Amino acid sequence: MWHRRGTYPDSSRARRSVITSTVRFILDGSPVEVPDDGDSLLGVLRDRLGVTSVKDGCSPQGQCGCCTVLVDGAPRVACVTPARRIKDRSVTTVGGLDADERQRWGEAFVATGASQCGFCTPGIICRLVGHERRGADLTDRDVVCGALAAHLCRCTGWQTIVEAAGVAVGDPRSIGSRDVGRMNQRAALETEGPQRIGVDVALGAAVFSDDTAPGDALVAIPGPMGWAVGETLAAARARAGKVQGRRTTLSSRPPIDLPEGDWDVTLQTSWTEPAYLETDAAWCTPGGDPSDPLGNGGAFGGKLRSPVRDAARQLADEHGRPVRVRWSREDVVRQGPKRPPMAVGMSVDGQGVVRVARTPGIAALISARLPGCRIEEVDLPGPPTSSELRGAGWAEAEMLRAALAGGADWIVSPSGGRARARVDAEGIVLEVDGGDPLDEVVVRTYAIGAAHMAWSWVNGEALTVDEAGQVHDLTIRSFGITGAAAMVPVEVTITGDRASSPTPIGDAAFAAVAAAAWLFLGQPSTLPTS
Repeated sequence: MWHRRGTYPDSSRARRSVITSTVRFILDGSPVEVPDDGDSLLGVLRDRLGVTSVKDGCSPQGQCGCCTVLVDGAPRVACVTPARRIKDRSVTTVGGLDADERQRWGEAFVATGASQCGFCTPGIICRLVGHERRGADLTDRDVVCGALAAHLCRCTGWQTIVEAAGVAVGDPRSIGSRDVGRMNQRAALETEGPQRIGVDVALGAAVFSDDTAPGDALVAIPGPMGWAVGETLAAARARAGKVQGRRTTLSSRPPIDLPEGDWDVTLQTSWTEPAYLETDAAWCTPGGDPSDPLGNGGAFGGKLRSPVRDAARQLADEHGRPVRVRWSREDVVRQGPKRPPMAVGMSVDGQGVVRVARTPGIAALISARLPGCRIEEVDLPGPPTSSELRGAGWAEAEMLRAALAGGADWIVSPSGGRARARVDAEGIVLEVDGGDPLDEVVVRTYAIGAAHMAWSWVNGEALTVDEAGQVHDLTIRSFGITGAAAMVPVEVTITGDRASSPTPIGDAAFAAVAAAAWLFLGQPSTLPTS
């Protein structure tokens, strides 16, 4: 029997329009039927059939891989697949994988630390299972990295995902002896917010704000003339009439000139994008409190002041109905906070000038590390900046301190975690001290993730922003984030007294690796180095 729209399990959102022409297909072993209204497979799965394990991270650019499913057994990105193209075909989400596959892969991701927030992992697991079914050798790093080329993971730094693939197909292991409470305590410390780690999280059970909106909620997205509101995300996008942005052909350059002077060390940084995968979203009922845009993770500080909450409250009151507010990937790039660009000149005696984009709190963070420098905040046209992003201001200061000292020792973050690193031709060697580790696998994965973020930032991340302040790089692939195949190995040593209070290590690891990477690359004046 075919299920019409709204009768598939968890289909709480699927109640909206009269069915005319329809598309039938098999979803996770059950027949379903949805309207043929031009929506994408992703839109059908999430908004009509309520399958929220399939995530929307690039909206819809086909570049992050978070919405990957199996179509007739082959991995496919759902956001750029028209629903009508899967007519009479079989679609398998992570929830429809065989029980053995789900258990092996979920356990492997937790056992190696390959799952943190759980936003990208359902799509990654689907793709890797598709490759496993076709006989690919997933114990081969190059094979796994080739599969991951279609994905972006911002948390784990890739290495633990490669390790998880080898465990899942070659050395299955259980996490039964792990203390889940200690795992989650360490995860929450690192994200400075609620975060849960577990097999079910790796398999898509983590709850994000956009997943929890009521089925009758209107959808609002930013448009050229204000908020575009529709009964579905597809309808809101059609009403907004926005043309999908792409990568620019313009070159990026640091936006702030170096201070005049004869300096021993100089550094100019560029506009960069935090690139958290879950785009900003919130929903609200009339007269109610909006949901928190922070899901199962902290978004590296990028959502602490997200305006989507206020917008959801205002629009719900205006329309007298629940309203779900969504930013697309382009909206995040244009409106989300960026790391404040800066230009610094320093002498060997520690004296110098730091020019930085005017940002609340940034001067104090820099002055605490560079007391001999004069801080000059400059008004800079462009997207908003924030001092709450990972290591903003003080990590750059530690890079400069390391350059003046000819190397870096232990770096201590404002929250008390410590790290030191060196980079050589073999990769990154990182030591972290966060007091009681609580769970060493979790500490290790956050250290590797922070190392990847630092290595990627120093080497290749930049946004093109023109003189008027308009951002031109609007796709995930244009941010310059280091992919799995290009990421260098990271070796982590965990120190710390189990009798001492646990402290987060991620920000300290980020600053330590950034300093070590910059020195290894010859401390060029301009970031990114490539």
